[in-house]
Parts: sequence; structure tokens; C-alpha cells
Amino acid sequence: MPPGKCTSGQRKWVPWSCWTQLTGLPLQVRLQVQSAEKPRYRGTLHCFRTIIQQESVLGLYKGLGSPLMGLTFINALVFGVQGNTLRVLGHDSPLHQFVAGAAAGAVQCVVCCPMELAKTRLQLQAAGPARTYKGSLDCLAQIYRREGLRGVHRGMVSTLLRETPSFGVYFLTYDVLARALGCQPGDRLLVPKLLLAGGTAGLASWLSTYPVDVVKSRLQADGVQGAPRYRGILDCARQSYEAEGWRVFTRGLASTLLRAFPVNAATFATVTAVLTYARGDEARPALAQPSGL
Repeated sequence: MPPGKCTSGQRKWVPWSCWTQLTGLPLQVRLQVQSAEKPRYRGTLHCFRTIIQQESVLGLYKGLGSPLMGLTFINALVFGVQGNTLRVLGHDSPLHQFVAGAAAGAVQCVVCCPMELAKTRLQLQAAGPARTYKGSLDCLAQIYRREGLRGVHRGMVSTLLRETPSFGVYFLTYDVLARALGCQPGDRLLVPKLLLAGGTAGLASWLSTYPVDVVKSRLQADGVQGAPRYRGILDCARQSYEAEGWRVFTRGLASTLLRAFPVNAATFATVTAVLTYARGDEARPALAQPSGL
């Protein structure tokens, strides 16, 4: 892959990953937090159709502002922390890949948690004039006025429990697959291999901690459509399991995985392209050894 150039394959994947990131946003949360007694959606496709019928196509983009505000910063933070942590650890190994990824996941929670809180609240609010929040910043401002900093960081512990191990799995899986596939500079299949490794890493990351994500979404949505129900993480997990069984912890998984592969495939391929451009010849070892990212 020549420095500073994206292949046609990358250019096709980047917009596709953006589309899946955007349209997948409301499905996951709505499926995760819907009532067991009166469920509104029978599955991913039914949720998709219902949103379009009741709220038009714009309903698919509810809460979009919050992820877009933090997405670029979070990606820069994650890859920066991961790379620097790996250098501090001294040498590359599977354990160090996991530790560096876990460190990156923990650090980015400071941005990720409030961002996802705003996203969840915006997606669940009523459409039209009855809506409570005008946008992501207004949502966080109102929460801060009512509940203070603690309210803005609601779900922080569950976010840490999700992000810390999942990012460890994320970077470990990518590194192992990139090496196994032989991602070497000059390989004409380099970009497809990077896309496969990145996409698979995204799937493994979500699968490793998805039940925690369900609990996190329920905690952040608690009290939005009625009186608060949960006293904490364990109480939320217990009540959810008692009411709906183990399947509750897979709610919204299909839409999440459909989005995860292309989004993360494009993320790693794009990071590699940017580093190749920025470092020139220096970036070539990073392609042969993914830990150099």
C-alpha cells in the first residue's frame, strides 16, 4: 500500500462502515431496554421497520450528534494510549497486547460514558414537540443541572467493566489475526487482510462483554420512561435475568454485530493508511508487526 494512498477497496469500506455505524445506533439501545411485559419490537428487522413507519427515516439517526462529537477524539485517544502503553511495556507479546488495549479502553471511558448516556436518552425520548432534549449538549446540560456530575457519569462503572476487557480482546485479536494472515508490506492482498483482521477483532470485542453492555444501557435508561427500577449493576442484572431469562443479555446483539464488522474493519485499515502516510518508510514495520500501531 503506497504511503498516503487508500485503495479502492478502502474507499468503498469507509462509507459503508459509516452508514452501518449511523443506522445501527437506535436499534441496539431500543432492543436492549424495551419492557419484557410489553415489548415493542420482535427483533432487529421489526425494530428497523417500526422506527421508519412511526418516526420516518430520521428516527434512525436519533442521538447521532453525541457519537459524532466524540468518535474522532475517542479513536485518536484509544490508538494513542494503546501504542504508548505498548512502548512502555517494552516488548510485544499477547499479554502486552491485551494490557495495552485494556488501558486504552479504560482511559476512553471518561469520554465514552457521558457520550453514550446522551445517545441513550436522545434515542428513547418522544419524537416531535414533546421531546425533552434539543440535542446532545442540551441533554448533558439538563442532566448536570438535575443530578450533577454523578448524573452525567451514570453507568461509568459498567462502562469500565465493558470497555476495559473488550479493548484488550480487540487489540489482541487484531494482532494475532494480522500475524496469522501474514500482513506484510507489498502484499497485494494487504488491505483485504487488514479489513478481515479488524472486522473480526470488532466482533470478538463485542461478544466478549456484550451482557455488560445490556446492563449499562439499562442503567443509563433507567427512569427515563417511568420510576427508577435498579439500585446498581448487580440489581439490574438480577432483575433482568429474573424477568426475562438469559436471553435478555443478548438483546440487540444481531444489529450490533452487523455494524461491528464493517466499522472496525474500516477503522483499522484507515489507521494503517494514515500512519503509512504520516511515517512514510518508518511505517512499513508497523504493517508487518501490527503491534506497532
